[in-house]
Amino acid sequence: MEMDSEIKKSILKTGTLTLGLVCKDGIVIAADKRQSYGTPDGGVSYLAGKAKKIIEVNDRIIVTTAGNASDTRKLASILSAELRLMELRSKSEPSIKKAASLLATILYNVIRQPSMVPGIAHFLLSGYDGEGTHLYNAMPDGYLEEIEDYVASGSGIRQAHPILDSEYKKDLTTKDGIELAIKCIKASLGREPGVGDGINVYVVKKGEIKEVLSKEFATEMQK
Repeated sequence: MEMDSEIKKSILKTGTLTLGLVCKDGIVIAADKRQSYGTPDGGVSYLAGKAKKIIEVNDRIIVTTAGNASDTRKLASILSAELRLMELRSKSEPSIKKAASLLATILYNVIRQPSMVPGIAHFLLSGYDGEGTHLYNAMPDGYLEEIEDYVASGSGIRQAHPILDSEYKKDLTTKDGIELAIKCIKASLGREPGVGDGINVYVVKKGEIKEVLSKEFATEMQK
């Protein structure tokens, strides 16, 4: 069944830029704050305001969100609840790999359910466990990959990828990774309508997840 055009126009989407960088001393996760209403062809028709696109699933795991806003928040909530149940049943904390696999399974099932408004959600998942820090890319169709270097998602990747391709290095520190993430988002401002309004940056290290930057801005980041 084809989705009604009016329903398509009303879906709140996050044209966005989300980033994950694997550094030698941890992982840097960043995202912009702009929310928008999408058009049927995937464009941006209306800027709806600000939203935090990095969600703390629990004290060991965070995810970035891209796609339909209602889907991403609902699925992040489901993931949090399911992980808690797994922990209670096994009396141990699930590994980050298990958490990422669970998220991929949820995405696989959601997108294949018949619906007037198909669930579209894309996540970057990062966290720490006994083996260290981890970064995963969970695609809307349920495909999952562990990231060893960097990953970007959302409409701002056209500006971010050239910067990441040329400036990312394996021995990058989290301090340098934060600056690189900011540079990527800054490059998308004014060029990509779905990116803007602010930035959140987190650093994931073994034993700690910390928000290191939360800043709001309009079209251009203040120098």
